[in-house]
Amino acid sequence: MGDYSKALDFYDKALKIEEKTLPPNHPSLAASYNNIGLVYANMGDYSKALEFQEKALKVYEKTLPPNHSSLAISYNNIGGMYDNMGDYSKALEFYDKTLKIEEITLPPNHPSLATSYNNIGLVYGRMGDYSKALEFYNTALKIQEKTLSPNPPSLAASYNNIGMAYSSMGDYSKARSFLEKTLAIFQKSLPPTHPGIKRAIDNINYVKKKM
Repeated sequence: MGDYSKALDFYDKALKIEEKTLPPNHPSLAASYNNIGLVYANMGDYSKALEFQEKALKVYEKTLPPNHSSLAISYNNIGGMYDNMGDYSKALEFYDKTLKIEEITLPPNHPSLATSYNNIGLVYGRMGDYSKALEFYNTALKIQEKTLSPNPPSLAASYNNIGMAYSSMGDYSKARSFLEKTLAIFQKSLPPTHPGIKRAIDNINYVKKKM
């Protein structure tokens, strides 16, 4: 409901009981730390979110096997916090840990792998390494094109990521091609007044002017 202060109030009550009644490495404690961290993230307090995500991770690392899915999720959450805080090398470090677990434990075309490749690509893009970003975006796209229906928003997001990377590299014809794919999906799947459609059109008009 977006009432984050109330959410924190009740998560904190749960945590106080758990800290008194459970052993210090109990999975329920990790879940509570994680929930509190996610609320702080939604409030934009990424340093506080990171503090609780790291507490959850310490529990998971002590109690779970090294390739457990909860560890992958925890690494991903921490990577996202560092990404939001602009610490891109740290973000890559934790996203890479997530990816390593997923590559071992998931089938090669699993959607979670595509998400991780996209996350890593976005960080490289923010660092200005567009060729490296494209490498990860394209890997994500190959999975999505094999596993998703033709018009889902996540596929549009991948086309947009690739298009914007080409735009930043000055390859405006390729950028336009991918951005037009983004717009085509949005026009089929979103209401005509959706702001995503306007952004897609603005991006296409920008690269047209550069061509």
